[in-house]
Amino acid sequence: MISKKMTKALNEQIVHELYSSNAYIALAGYFDSLGLKAMSRRFFVQSDEEREHAMKFVNYLMDVGAPVAVGAIPESKSSYASVEAGVSAALEQEERVTAQINDLMALAHEEKDYATASFLQWFIDEQVEEIATVTELLQLVRLAGPDRILMVEERLMRMEGAPGSKPA
Repeated sequence: MISKKMTKALNEQIVHELYSSNAYIALAGYFDSLGLKAMSRRFFVQSDEEREHAMKFVNYLMDVGAPVAVGAIPESKSSYASVEAGVSAALEQEERVTAQINDLMALAHEEKDYATASFLQWFIDEQVEEIATVTELLQLVRLAGPDRILMVEERLMRMEGAPGSKPA
């Protein structure tokens, strides 16, 4: 059994993960509206991953016999001033989630809840990958500049077809 405080915090994280999922759907729609189909696909995939993260929290709460209470999911932004602004928003979102996960880990340690700390370690590791991936994409977008964003799109399409390649 986990504490009420930890249960509340994990339920709040479910909302954060679902918000991320929705934000990435909105980003995918924005990129699609610009004709950036590979960028759009990338963020649809990211949205699915965020929903999977939310479900990991749901399943963990059920496994430890804690109640699942999913709160309201805030509305996400659906348009941006530029491709760079959209990808920057994604990086900011990943940085927020990283801070939230770190806060959960700190709470688990504070409460000597080692089972939850063990569960959270996967998310700590995952956030390193998430930040690195979005940072790399943002670097590509900035390097290309607004006039050559189609080069980024072309690179993403090539990477989608490359077996064993890691998305940029």
